[in-house]
Amino acid sequence: MGKKYKILLSVIVVIIIFLIIFLLFSLFNKDVNIATYEVIDQINGYNYTLDDRDTKLMEEEFKKLKDILLSDEINYDAYASVLSNLFVIDLFTIANKENKYDVGSLEYVLPSVKDNFKLNVMDTIYKYINEDNEYPIVNKILANTVTTTKYKYNNKEYNAYKVLVAWDYEKDLGYYTNGELILINENDILYVVSFKGVVEN
Repeated sequence: MGKKYKILLSVIVVIIIFLIIFLLFSLFNKDVNIATYEVIDQINGYNYTLDDRDTKLMEEEFKKLKDILLSDEINYDAYASVLSNLFVIDLFTIANKENKYDVGSLEYVLPSVKDNFKLNVMDTIYKYINEDNEYPIVNKILANTVTTTKYKYNNKEYNAYKVLVAWDYEKDLGYYTNGELILINENDILYVVSFKGVVEN
């Protein structure tokens, strides 16, 4: 076997191996691909954004939050209330999500707990998302109650807010309709650190 033939054969084998790796990677990661959406509004100094896929209700609550945060003096009770509404609307409006990896409300969650929150949602609420099923759209916030509290995280006590939220859907598909959120104040920004949901019978 000639030297040139051996080199050519080696190159072909390497190319085939790379093609196989690429195809396998594409096959196993096709569900992870999430479409990008256009940001149509944002709040200066915060990581809160509104996308073109968000619902009318989300737009209304986002405008309320923007007004609160851009005022001369921030009302933190109102901030906690509206942020909790946005969290619920984005998380439980599943009809506009691409797949289980496209988890809503991440921008409202404390960065250090974000990965655990995402994994938990993917394994529970978003677990069976596929294009053949019908998914909920939050239609209305029915009630929202804010109380101040303390919350201990990583051996540090924070000023916090406990927010009880009730909501309904365009169509009842058996998802949570009530929830309890805990938000902490970290450097004058509120973050969700805990969410518990219940379904009323």
